[in-house]
Amino acid sequence: MANLTDPNPRATLRGGLPDRYLTPDDIAEMFEVPLETVYQWRKKRTGPPGFRIGRHLRYDPADVRAYVDQRKHAEINAA
Repeated sequence: MANLTDPNPRATLRGGLPDRYLTPDDIAEMFEVPLETVYQWRKKRTGPPGFRIGRHLRYDPADVRAYVDQRKHAEINAA
């Protein structure tokens, strides 16, 4: 499980799935991209799949992990 004392989302995702849904800020920090890039990914449907809870955008850590794995496999297969 996730280390609750480590607030770094990148370390949390690497070490196991966090016990909470991720925010767009978490995704931006995790991938080291501007927050606007995360929103553009969502708009273009090119990034990890997100969902809304009311007006708030959230990401399931399992979906983010699957997205990363998919991107890694696509890079390996393209080489």
